[in-house]
Amino acid sequence: MTRSFITILSICTLFLLSCGNKSNVSTLDKEGNLNWLTVEEADKLQGKDKLFLVDVYTDWCGWCKVMDKKTFTDQKVKDYLNEHFYVVKFNAEQKDPVTFKGTTYEWKPGGRKGVNGLAPVLLNGRLGYPSFAYLDKDLNPIKVLPGYKTPEQLMAELEAIVGGK
Repeated sequence: MTRSFITILSICTLFLLSCGNKSNVSTLDKEGNLNWLTVEEADKLQGKDKLFLVDVYTDWCGWCKVMDKKTFTDQKVKDYLNEHFYVVKFNAEQKDPVTFKGTTYEWKPGGRKGVNGLAPVLLNGRLGYPSFAYLDKDLNPIKVLPGYKTPEQLMAELEAIVGGK
């Protein structure tokens, strides 16, 4: 083999090794909208290169819908989330069982419309909507922050979470 071929092969090998922990899952879809993951999809991405933002919502939550229309469509928010986070939507009242980190959580009756057992786990027992569970790369809790947020408020929150990792 020639010396230049070996050099090129070495560079390519180093490049591929440096990309080994990266995920090919984008936070944005082809149209530039947030590509929300399910809890199960997020579970498969643990240990990759980004933090996780879990948007815990309910179907009846008006402020959740406002955030979907106004905050999560803001270009600065989308770009920042794309760079630093995987985004996950979780309906706190979903009746289908969900498996997260090896544990299956079931829906339980009670409250307004019942609750999936994962919601209190993600939100440290404080059920309010919308709420955001921030998780590290291994899906361990960092912080739970409840309430509606404007794009500016969410950006400040995201930057504080990323700055504190």
